[in-house]
Parts: sequence; structure tokens; C-alpha cells
Amino acid sequence: MKNAIVTGGTSGIGLGVAKMLLSKGYKVFATYVGPEFTEEIDNFFPMNVDQTSRNELYKFLDFVKSECTSIDCIICNAGMTIRKSFTETTDTDWDKMMEVAVNSHYIIIRELYPLIPSGSRIVFTGSQMGLHPHATVLAYGVTKAAVHALVKNLVKEFEGTGTTVNAVVPGFVETPWQKEKPEQIKKNIYNKTAIHRFASIDEIADAFRFCIDNPFVNGSLIEVNGGYCYK
Repeated sequence: MKNAIVTGGTSGIGLGVAKMLLSKGYKVFATYVGPEFTEEIDNFFPMNVDQTSRNELYKFLDFVKSECTSIDCIICNAGMTIRKSFTETTDTDWDKMMEVAVNSHYIIIRELYPLIPSGSRIVFTGSQMGLHPHATVLAYGVTKAAVHALVKNLVKEFEGTGTTVNAVVPGFVETPWQKEKPEQIKKNIYNKTAIHRFASIDEIADAFRFCIDNPFVNGSLIEVNGGYCYK
């Protein structure tokens, strides 16, 4: 049985990708924060890990190493947004957002590098906000732009191994967080998207599946945005 890691793997895109991997026969180790995840799923091992804490991250890595001799797929999905204006965003806010989206995933891949066999898959969750400036949270867009750059640079580290590194770059997705937005705000977003709706979790998970199944896709930012045209 192959082994996979999915960060932020108990809700939204992360859970959708985790279930896709489980359907493909992987054993999945997931990180999450917040309320206890109580759903029991065969071969799914969620662990409450605050990825802003290096201590908690290394404990998770120690657990994975104790359970696995190889890691065949790493889904770097976790991220965080602290919704404040540019001038109100503190050093601590900036550091937390960067730690979760960029630093913790760099550490995971570096520390597990000896366990990653040839022909493995690493896929990040990017964002349209990392490609196009957005007025809401500057720091979030910068973290996702850094994720996109990390993808490109990691390709060099795995050159010749058959291991691929890509990012799925969603637009707006029907996650629990998006569902909580006021209807008028959602309609405004729909009007900026040629398909006039949010993506489903399954539609985004299918892009991750494509990156996993196709061994020639490497160093790519796969945009799945419904024709988001920024009107």
C-alpha cells in the first residue's frame, strides 16, 4: 500500500483530495487544526497539528516516520488567512501565514526526502491570489506566490527521479468557508467567473488526480478557475 500525506486534510479541498487518494488505495496521514475530527475512515489517520508550531510539525513528522518506510505522495494543502488590512497586519500575522503555507511544507519535504521513492508525486494547493494581486489580504497572496515559486524550484531537487512537483491553482471553491459568505458577495464573485458559480470540491480534486496520474506533468501551475476574468 502506498502512503500519502495531506496537510489541512479534514475539510474542504484537503478532505476531497484525501478521499480521492483513499479511493486509489493510498494510506493517508493528514494534518488539521480546530475541532476534533471524529469521522472514522479506513486507512485515514488525521492528526491535530498546528503548522505554525515547529514543535508540533516535527512531532507529526516523527509519527509518520515511525509508521512508514516510504512516502509516495505529499499534498501540501494547508494555508491560512488572517483578514486584516495591509497596515493592520502585524509581524506575527505575516509570520503565521508564511509558516503554514510555505515554511512548514518546505520542512515536510526536506525532512521526508530520504523516504520519497522515485516516481512519487508532490502537489501543492496554490491560488489565483498568488497570480493576480487581490485587495483583501496582501499577505495571503504573497504566501501563495511563494508556493508557486517553491513548486518550480523543487522540480530541480527531484530532477532525474521521476518524482513530479506541481500546483493546482483554484479560483473560488465551494468550501465550507465560502458557503458562509453572504449571498450578495457570492453573486458578485459568480459574475466575475465565466461559468457563473464556484468550483465543486470534486472538480478541484480531479485536478489533483490529473497531477498524480500523469507522470509528464511537472513544474506546472494547473489553473482551475472557471474562467475567472477579474471584471
